[in-house]
Amino acid sequence: MKKICDLHTHSNCSDGSLSPAELVAAAKEKGVAALALTDHNTTKGLAEFVAAGEQRGVIAVPGCEFSTDYDDTELHVVGLFLPEAAWPEVEDYVSALLRGKHDSNLLLIEKLRERGCDITYEEVAAITDAKEFNRAHVGRVLQAKGYVHSLDQAFDTLLKPGNGCYFPAKRPDALRTIQFINRIGGLAVLAHPFLNLDRAGLEAFLPQAKEAGLAAMETRYSLFDEAKRREADALAERFGLLPSGGSDFHGAAKPAIALGTGKGDLRVPFAFYEALRNRAGIASDRER
Repeated sequence: MKKICDLHTHSNCSDGSLSPAELVAAAKEKGVAALALTDHNTTKGLAEFVAAGEQRGVIAVPGCEFSTDYDDTELHVVGLFLPEAAWPEVEDYVSALLRGKHDSNLLLIEKLRERGCDITYEEVAAITDAKEFNRAHVGRVLQAKGYVHSLDQAFDTLLKPGNGCYFPAKRPDALRTIQFINRIGGLAVLAHPFLNLDRAGLEAFLPQAKEAGLAAMETRYSLFDEAKRREADALAERFGLLPSGGSDFHGAAKPAIALGTGKGDLRVPFAFYEALRNRAGIASDRER
């Protein structure tokens, strides 16, 4: 069987359920040869992750998934191969977002309580090791208390923007974030295209992003069928971007998505990792 990689995963340092070391152990068991940890707006778990990769013989790619804004639309940009020396810079870069997120979360809890939900900031914060919880954590508490039947229902109702409870924090500019990732020595990848932009939106964004330093986009993703994969491949080729891909594994938070294989048919070729590694200028002798 050909080697595979998974270049988009999350640990309990953001909204996943496994620790960084547990994530590496799961990748080893699943036969994932190269794994990227891309927690939301934090590098907190990267030291543990890299150490676990060295111990278990899994190629550990240090990363981060940045929440950004483009034309009033939330876009996620993944930074891969982030140098350890730059991890504090990442924390500084996202600090304003995290402060805003804290205020947003306080307001969300307040609005939910006004709607009769017996929920506190402290009890949501207690279920994650992340610096600041997100809506998925709130949804889990709402589900546990019987206010919703599922996370999907939570996101479609109480946690949906515009429904009067959730007001997102101001996010950094997408193009500026791509430039930042390049400046600190990382590789910028557009995460899950088509989730927030349609084809016309991507055709407008990608030339600007490429000029800002975007190196790749995810053409393999758990929610993409074969037609979407072909469309993403064509767009990546058209704009001179390398293909990347990942499951967006969260563990128990998204139980339908498996590490490495997504919803069952995902396969991100190891060659994707190799091409991205070469573009980042990472020597192959770092592989395990």
